Amino acid sequence: MREYLDLLARVRQHGKRKPQRAKLADGRRPEVLSLFGYQFRVNLADGFPLVTTKKLPWGAIVHELLWFLSGETNVAYLRANKVKIWDEWADASGELGPVYGKQWRRWQGADGQLVDQIARLVEGIRRVKADPHASEARRLLLSAWNPGDMPDPKVPTGCHTFAQFNIHDDRLSCQMYQRSADLFLGVPFNIASYALLTHLLAKTTGLQVGDYIHTFGDAHIYENHFEQVDEQLKRQPGPLPTLELDDMITSMDGLKFEQIRLKNYQPLPPLRGEVAI
Repeated sequence: MREYLDLLARVRQHGKRKPQRAKLADGRRPEVLSLFGYQFRVNLADGFPLVTTKKLPWGAIVHELLWFLSGETNVAYLRANKVKIWDEWADASGELGPVYGKQWRRWQGADGQLVDQIARLVEGIRRVKADPHASEARRLLLSAWNPGDMPDPKVPTGCHTFAQFNIHDDRLSCQMYQRSADLFLGVPFNIASYALLTHLLAKTTGLQVGDYIHTFGDAHIYENHFEQVDEQLKRQPGPLPTLELDDMITSMDGLKFEQIRLKNYQPLPPLRGEVAI
């Protein structure tokens, strides 16, 4: 993932130091190095874009996406699968409020109408595949930012804010806009998650995969991650793994972890860092 490392290096070397709201466990607010506005592109046919310069928890990435797609907003499913990445923001019952699953599967408009964005997206992709002149061709959109339904501002809803999909030569591409990007901890997850989402949508609709484009608003590195980032930038990336999806996948509903397999992932050892809440 040279494209990701280039961004990491750019922010580490040229980012502007600025304050921010989140705190560490000791109550301290670390400053960040920040760059506003950046974009990179990868061809998903060249391999699955999972960072190799540190080991990532593939199981957590898959379970989180399946949790989003289920429409759930309680961390019970994640905890049952030993995924703790959302625990810090959950209340005593495990509830997070109207986060990604709610917005993707049960977006609520001002009139109270609920919209299943994933179902509409699949329907739209199929229509454009059948007829390139279909009006949905430039409307294949998925939004996590619903201003009328935002939870507690401390809960990181809508960090990966908006995605648009495109079909060309029977290949499905995705561009995701991320308003706030924790480059060391969060972004490797986000890249893999939206790449996997693109693969699943393509599989469901009988398409091949095209490009994944990641567009950033505030891309930042927390100061308590500087040492880990410096170590990561010394490492050489290895070959990308490949993704294998079960041929039985025909829907975005009811997906199972066992239907999604990663092959030949050979990362370097993990690098850990404390998340700011």
